[in-house]
Amino acid sequence: MKPIVAISALLAATPALAGTAVVAPLGTNAKGEVVDAITLTNRAGMRVVILTRGGAIAEVSVPDRAGKLTNVVLTRPDFDAWDRGGSFNTLIGRFANRISGGGFTIDGQRFALPANPETGITIHGGTSQTGGGWGTKLWAARSFQTATTAGVALSLNSPDGDNGFPGAMAVTATYTLNDANELRIDWRATTTRPTHVNVTNHTYFNLGGHGSAPIDAHRLRLHASRYTPSSERNLPTGVIAAVAGTPFDFQQEKPIGPALRSSHPHMLNTKGLDHNFVVDGAPGTLRPAAELVDPVSGRRLAISTTEPGMQVYTANGFNGSQAAAGGLMLRQGDGIAVETQHFPDTPNRPEFPSTLLRPGETFLSSTVFAFGVVK
Repeated sequence: MKPIVAISALLAATPALAGTAVVAPLGTNAKGEVVDAITLTNRAGMRVVILTRGGAIAEVSVPDRAGKLTNVVLTRPDFDAWDRGGSFNTLIGRFANRISGGGFTIDGQRFALPANPETGITIHGGTSQTGGGWGTKLWAARSFQTATTAGVALSLNSPDGDNGFPGAMAVTATYTLNDANELRIDWRATTTRPTHVNVTNHTYFNLGGHGSAPIDAHRLRLHASRYTPSSERNLPTGVIAAVAGTPFDFQQEKPIGPALRSSHPHMLNTKGLDHNFVVDGAPGTLRPAAELVDPVSGRRLAISTTEPGMQVYTANGFNGSQAAAGGLMLRQGDGIAVETQHFPDTPNRPEFPSTLLRPGETFLSSTVFAFGVVK
């Protein structure tokens, strides 16, 4: 793997121009493919860096209440770390989250998926042994600029049988940054055969800035009065339960830390938040899903989505072995991911909103990350 330039050097060399989309090579992987970094800026000075490898978000720099710009997503130190980084901060598909039983059945035909041999669970659409899911693929990029936005459309052709999933899929994920400090992701996908699709973005946020304190003191609000309880294997039981009276009740804004230390069995099982919440309101309509506030910096993130659910994950698997930028190592609780998506294991749970896509239909999904400050 040949790095062309360290990610830190690339970002430092990128001019903070208003309303621009700048494409630059980041490195060459073992297949000889060049991975690009696309830097989006707006007239407010916000900067977003997106990689063609998995559509990973490498930087989101936004101001605090004093106007200081800081990168508020966890990031990697160099090209090699990104290239080996699995689905870190990437786009996820064909199926985000978990599928049980080693596969699913469509119209009477069984489709086997690569799965953990001990649990039979497929996570995020594939395994490293089978080439991984969409977060490990090289996406084709088309950058664009308008009078009020800058963006990049990333496209991928997923062949019939990709990681066991039926149907050739054409998928596009478009990142758009506007002058209101809103980063929007619009998904569009079609298929040649009936298949299941569930997509998300798996970026880890820390509004205090990359490498700052853990997110325990961040204040979280979820527009979710219900969630899907999970089994010991972190699979949904099929029940949709009220969050009231549980540590999963974030209907009113509150610090994250106390809930993570709850003795609730579902929290103990996952060592923190790693649960699917049912977003209030009508799926398919863009509506509020979550708000996150860092009281120290004053930064605020409001998330809206058309998806029916969101997996909230407090980086419980980080254990100090994964390298981050700035000479740091990633540890549990360093960030939080709010992954807007359909519910886990939906192909095997007909009681959940369907993820089935048929030929002639178009899958559409939108999520907006809006950044601001509180006094």
